Parts: sequence; structure tokens; C-alpha cells
Amino acid sequence: MVCQVCGSPLGPNVRFCANCGAQVVAAPQTPQPAGAPPYGVPSPQYASYPPYPPMMVVPRVQRHLQTLGTLWCVYAVYRAVTGFIGAVFVRAIFVGGRFGGEWPFGHPMGWGGPTWMHLMPVIVVATIFASLFAVFVGYSLLTRRSFGRVLAIVAGVLVLFKPLLGTALGIYTLWVLAPSASGLEYDSIAEPN
Repeated sequence: MVCQVCGSPLGPNVRFCANCGAQVVAAPQTPQPAGAPPYGVPSPQYASYPPYPPMMVVPRVQRHLQTLGTLWCVYAVYRAVTGFIGAVFVRAIFVGGRFGGEWPFGHPMGWGGPTWMHLMPVIVVATIFASLFAVFVGYSLLTRRSFGRVLAIVAGVLVLFKPLLGTALGIYTLWVLAPSASGLEYDSIAEPN
């Protein structure tokens, strides 16, 4: 008998898989009518049909892990691009006038712009670090690092407060990785450090 989740061999009378921790469900034994061929042997009338391969069910985390890692990398690029465009736009409006030109009747904020503009380098650096963090989360999921699940859950909670795309990515991340069954499944497919 083999585990239905990870495919590792199981011993007799085992209730849980030693590899992935999944519960082993024994197939119900149904009595066959007298004269019927044993289970798995096609009857003569269907002998000409090609044998169909057994259907394999891919567990939920394995199905979504590649997509989730790719979405985190795409989100990192999105954060970097929107942060750069936002910084250029804010600088153009508040410091240099309309798109780098002079204001028609003098600069409304004085010569240096508003005082909070001195925080612009901090905002740009924070955006770069957020983008690098999202790339690292995507990379750890794509390469199935052992710490990738916990890191992705933390990142998913953090991006829940980013409107639209961040919220959607956070919900998707938590839906795939947060349940305890997902933890067992992720641990079974994770690469050792």
C-alpha cells in the first residue's frame, strides 16, 4: 500500500504516513460476485480498450505553489515600478513645478519644496526593500525552501493592507499556506537547508 498524498510506501495497519503525516484511508472491501474476475482485471468485453492510467490527485499546496511564487515576484516588480513612478511624480509636482518646469507665478511652497520632501529618500529606500523582500518570498516559494512557508505567511499578512493587488495576494497566500494541513504538505515537499 502507498500513501495517497505523497506516494511513499506504507506498512500494514498504518494509520498515518511517516513521510507527510497524512491519514491513511483503507479502501473498503466489497465482496465480488461469484465468477467475476478479480479487481483490476478487465472483463473480456473491455479487453480491446486501452488501459487508462490511474488518476493522480495533486495536493493543494503543490498545485498552487508555483503560481504563488510567481505572483510574489510579479508583485515585487509592480511595487518597484509604482514606487519609482510615484517618486518621480511627487518630485515633479512639489519641487520642480509642473513636470520639471517653473510654476507660472512663482513656486507655491518656497524654493525647497515642502519639508516632508526631505523624507523622499527614506520612502524610496523603503520601497526598494519592500520589493526585494517580495522577490525573496517568491524565490523561497519557487525553490521550496523550508522557511518559505512561514516567510510567505508573514508577508501575506503585511500586504493585506495594500489596496487591491496586495490584499488579493495576501488572501491567496494565506488561503494556500496558512492551514495546518498545508504546513504538513509544505514540509513534505520542502528542500532541506
